[in-house]
Order: sequence, then structure tokens, then C-alpha cells
Amino acid sequence: MASTDLGKHRIGWVGAGRMGFSMASRLLKAGCDLSVYNRTRAKAEPLAEYGATIVDTPADLADRDIVFTMVAGPEDFLNVVSGENGVLSRDGTAPRILIDCTSVSEEASVAVRHAAAEKGVAYLAAPVSGNAKVVKAGKLSIVASGPRDTYEEALPYLEALGVGASYVGEAEEARIVKICHNVLLGVVTQSLAEITVLAEKAGVPRHAFLDFMNKSVMGSVFTRYKTPSFVNLDFSVTFTPSLLRKDLDLGLSAARGLNVPMPLAAQTREIVQTMIGNGFTDTDFSELLTLQAQASGMKLEAENIDVGDGLEG
Repeated sequence: MASTDLGKHRIGWVGAGRMGFSMASRLLKAGCDLSVYNRTRAKAEPLAEYGATIVDTPADLADRDIVFTMVAGPEDFLNVVSGENGVLSRDGTAPRILIDCTSVSEEASVAVRHAAAEKGVAYLAAPVSGNAKVVKAGKLSIVASGPRDTYEEALPYLEALGVGASYVGEAEEARIVKICHNVLLGVVTQSLAEITVLAEKAGVPRHAFLDFMNKSVMGSVFTRYKTPSFVNLDFSVTFTPSLLRKDLDLGLSAARGLNVPMPLAAQTREIVQTMIGNGFTDTDFSELLTLQAQASGMKLEAENIDVGDGLEG
């Protein structure tokens, strides 16, 4: 996307954690006029090197055309938008469009949509799939819902953040899509752990088995991305078991309300609960591999082989 396409709006950004910082960096490098707020100002200040203006409160972004939020969770989201000194707190001044990329509950999203409507602000729910490394590689994906014309206006900025966006509806549809995504994330990871342990117990090195899987029709961006973790047992946190359990619970709750049976998701939820009960808390959810190995009477060792994650090139 040419930078001229990204110069039509003055952009505000709330949240400079690992994800928010990487996403804001992409917009700055694409030529956007960006002002940034973060609760801990020092974390946002390096963005000034790319041309960002650092502000003191979310309210200081009220005069921006479009404001993105990428914060820790629903409470932070509600606070930075509707709280004291929030983006919508100033009388007579508000952005035209508010876009939230945080994974929050439908209830929090509805509350902000109503608050935005009272101020005459159009709102997009736009949760993302990926982490900071995925953002840097330009492979972040976004699912968006809200007014179609608002989506079309914001699309150049959504596309600049990664591989683009998928539009799924006029209201909160993006929230359930993200929950469905994370339910599949859990089920696929558990399945990958099971077959990897099966192959290794039969004598096949993990790196060799996963090399074949990744080259087959069953390989995916995700299996390639998780291969280094599975091969070298590097479980640096991208998504914790507790967060995965929360999303599995949300997905199963939605399924009950809609009378959709989800037996595989339900079983995966209990396996994740077993993981947490066994002390796998401050780790990545992909350590489902370790739990599966323990259940199979195996103790895994890192293979210490340089394998790619599929994000480069």
C-alpha cells in the first residue's frame, strides 16, 4: 500500500506493549501520521524515532481521525475509551472512527460500541491473529466487523498491518470469529502434540517428522511456526494455557447457547485444564507437547537443530 494512501487520516494509537508497539511501528514505517499513548510512557517513546508523537493521556487522541486500541484486555479497553481521560471523554471532540484490535469479550465490545455511538463515532471490532514476531514478518491477520463503509475507509490501514482483513458483519461478529479461531488453535495444537509424540515414540526424530508434515498438504503457517518450539523445546510465551482455557470456555459457552455440539473442543479444554493443574502456567500453550509426552511415558529432550518457522522469506 503506497504511503500516499495512508496519509489521508491522522491516526491515534493506544497501547505500546509487544503487539501494539510492533503494529504501530508498521503504520509509522508506511508513512502514517501517528500519535501514541501508552500507560507506561517509556515503552512508547522509542516510537518517536520513527516519527510518532507521544501523548500523555488517551484523551489527547480525541482530535485524531482514526484511533486504534491494542491493550491488555477488556478492563483496560473500557478505561482507555470510556474512562476518565479516555478517548471519548472530551466534550465536543472525538475521533471519527474507533478501531479495537484487542481480544475482548462481546460484552465489553458492545459497551464501547454504544459509548462510541453516543458520541457519533463509528466503531470497528478488529481483533488480530498473531504475535509481535508475526507482525514484524508482515503476516498478521485481522477479522473486522462494524459498519461496512467504516471498514472500507479503514481498510488501507488494516492492510498495512499485515496480510489484510476479513470483513464478517455489521456488529460483533468479529468477536465470535476470533473465539472460534482460538478454539481451533487449541484443538490443532493438541492434535499436533499427539501425533508428534506418537512418531517419536516409534523412533522418528521430531524434526524429521515435522519436516514431512510441513511439506505435506497437512502443513500450515501454524505448524511451521510452532516447529522450532516442538523441536527445540523453546516454550517462550506467546499465549498462556490460562488464556487458551478462557477462550475455550467462551467458545463452549457460545456453542451451548447455539446448541452446537463441540466434543473435540470440550476434550481439549479438559486437557488444557490438566496442563494448568500440573503447573504449566507461566509457559506457552504449546507445552501441551510436554504433557502429552508425560502421559505417554516419555521425557523429551531438545534436539538443538536449527529449523525455520516459516515467517521469513
